[in-house]
Amino acid sequence: MWNKKITLELLNTHSVQHLSAFMGIEFTEITENSLTATMPVNERTKQPFGILHGGASVVLAETMGSIASNLLINLDKWIAVGQEVNANHLRPVSKGFVTAVCTSIHIGNKTHVWDIKIYNERKKMSCICRLTTAIISKPVGDY
Repeated sequence: MWNKKITLELLNTHSVQHLSAFMGIEFTEITENSLTATMPVNERTKQPFGILHGGASVVLAETMGSIASNLLINLDKWIAVGQEVNANHLRPVSKGFVTAVCTSIHIGNKTHVWDIKIYNERKKMSCICRLTTAIISKPVGDY
């Protein structure tokens, strides 16, 4: 599915100074149809009650879907940006890592829709997300 030759090293070094690195997101697997990443459940990603913050799950999902979209388009002309994200938090996670798997639902010319399922270490789903990305003209200069 991917239009570009990608490696885990490329995915993990691309965002070293951005939010995904601060959150500890690490891509762990690339298949023909999916991307997989992990994120620690720690002081950076927990809410004050000691469980994974829902916003951290959304950051993980949007990171994965946005990167996936950008792997499918011509970055000389276009960029993919998050347009809408939906998350259903199904069970709390208080320690360890979560693993997310991102697969496509729809790949159009102007929008992509991604399914991101997040699992705890016991492989129980903790969150399910849907991300829509908009494919827009590459900006010139600052906004």
